[in-house]
Amino acid sequence: MVHDGGPRLTSRHPEIVWVRVDGGDGDVFTGYVLNHPHQLQSVAEGSVIRFIVPESGEHPLMVTEKYLAERPHWEIIPCNRCGLSELLDAPSDLIRVVFPNLPEESAQSTMFTAFCGVCGGLLVVQARDAKLGRAGHGARKKKWWQFWK
Repeated sequence: MVHDGGPRLTSRHPEIVWVRVDGGDGDVFTGYVLNHPHQLQSVAEGSVIRFIVPESGEHPLMVTEKYLAERPHWEIIPCNRCGLSELLDAPSDLIRVVFPNLPEESAQSTMFTAFCGVCGGLLVVQARDAKLGRAGHGARKKKWWQFWK
């Protein structure tokens, strides 16, 4: 599935295309787009794309370098409608659009919702360090049965 971004950043819908896979590194693959998307501007026939196979969702998904760089810092709770477990946009781009009046230095949100780029449902996006405490200084949440430790 290729796209120009999610519903907050573009009105163009994702499209399914054929891709000739020519490499991979870990869980990120590269390939050439074999057919012409109908209405997308960022992807054309012959484009080289990077893509991942989401934990849940129907199709492999094109990703950007920015998304790949930010993805390890966020936990994504899959879409409540279609189950897609990835975003179409980098979390920092979504935060900038969803919270336009948030000062730059406070742009580190701990949790927000995003519209699914496939079906319009909702995904929950939570900073991984939010589980450790806001500053991430090793604060650990105890299990329910560890009240005596």
